[in-house]
Amino acid sequence: MTDSDLHKNDPADPAQASEPVVSKPYIMPDDPEVGSAEALAKEAAEARDKVLRTLAEMENLRKRTSREVADARMYAITGFARDILDIADNLQRALDTVPAETRDTADPGLRALIDGVELTERSLLNTLEKNGVRKFDPTGEKFDPNFQQAMYEVPDPSVPSGTVVQVVQAGFMIGDRILRPALVGVSKGGAKAAPMPANGNEPNNAA
Repeated sequence: MTDSDLHKNDPADPAQASEPVVSKPYIMPDDPEVGSAEALAKEAAEARDKVLRTLAEMENLRKRTSREVADARMYAITGFARDILDIADNLQRALDTVPAETRDTADPGLRALIDGVELTERSLLNTLEKNGVRKFDPTGEKFDPNFQQAMYEVPDPSVPSGTVVQVVQAGFMIGDRILRPALVGVSKGGAKAAPMPANGNEPNNAA
């Protein structure tokens, strides 16, 4: 092995040392991770909005369904209730045929019969009310065509014109709807009735 060969592989030889590595400026490209994070955040926000809208729609559907079920339960007996009103009317007519003086002087048998009819009528009305059907008597109220049907006029200057002064047939409500309007006689000739308050169109319940 010659000296020249030794010098070729001698790492200590400055001539054989590696050339220094020169760092070149590194141009940073658009960071793909930053763009991906922004896209994910946008997708997450959109997904959150969709979830919130879906939850709101489900809640609205639940409330609407609950109302429809409640209405179906309340108003499903409408036809049946109308038929029962005929029985209530007949009981009332039976009681109306007995004059007050006759009741006062009635013998025990007749008195027991009258009491039995009155008890039956009260029981029937209580049963109707438990099922959302209630009787109302608008005597003394301002005539309201939403709840009453005028049968005739009664000259009476002592009360405001348009006041219900006679009830031919009581009315009935089912829930917040009219089941049967009251048939009434309305006053004529008095001063004009005062306007009804905004919340005054709800018929009074009969005792």
